[in-house]
Amino acid sequence: MIYVDPPLWPAHGTHFSHLISDTSIEELHAFAVDAGIPERAFDGDHYDVAEARYGALVAAGAIPVEGRILVRKLIASGLRIPARRRGKALKVPLLNRWNRALPGRDALFLDLMDRWGEEHRKYHGRTHLLAVLEALDVLTDPADPPRTVLLAAWFHDAVYRGIAGQDEEESARLAEDTLIRAGLPYAEVDEVARLVRLTADHRPVPDDAAGALLSDADLSVLGGDPEAYARYLAAVREDFAHIGDDDFAAGRTAVVRQLLQQEPLFHTSRGRELWLAAARRNLRGELA
Repeated sequence: MIYVDPPLWPAHGTHFSHLISDTSIEELHAFAVDAGIPERAFDGDHYDVAEARYGALVAAGAIPVEGRILVRKLIASGLRIPARRRGKALKVPLLNRWNRALPGRDALFLDLMDRWGEEHRKYHGRTHLLAVLEALDVLTDPADPPRTVLLAAWFHDAVYRGIAGQDEEESARLAEDTLIRAGLPYAEVDEVARLVRLTADHRPVPDDAAGALLSDADLSVLGGDPEAYARYLAAVREDFAHIGDDDFAAGRTAVVRQLLQQEPLFHTSRGRELWLAAARRNLRGELA
């Protein structure tokens, strides 16, 4: 099927929609040709189409859906091109997601964007943040992730210096300070901070549904295809470029062994279905 989201993305004096297929790029190209959409509007896994074309696209058979539903369908189809490979700024898609969690707090959004965009981050940057948010969508579909889980995703690596445990603690304290000032109820702030601290070991207790969601989303990168996993490993090595090869290899080996021994590795049934087999394959291959 062909899907189109509402024309909400501002550019060039108008607003744009995204047009996708959940079946194949060939189907998408064929629909675009019939609709008179120029080839230059294609961006790897979707077409950017101006607001003036929206009605005609729906009349031609494109199914209108919300932006978040369109992204979920694209991810589920396997046609989604990761943000790292798209090479475009992530500010607009992240702003859209931020406004689902805490609208009207633009200054806090910009502060978090600055933190996630720090030069020394290679893996733990904005691409990882977007991947975690997208994974939460997949895990909770068709429902939305709880707001506390979304905010915990935004804060879970907001402080990142490559110091395990300390980074998570400082990120949790940042969440507490800023969200209290933003006027969130204390109970929500406490829950966000608790979830951020949980990402230090990814071991939620059995009845911790929120912790299971965040933990699985954060570790979803382990279940990628071999090419994606290789990019992940290269980025992690860059994050720790200040550590010598021998020390890094020893530390990384310990991490991989701990992950292989962790039972369960993924705590939600959907997370296990989506990522467990590939994660074990990737981790065993890395250790070998």
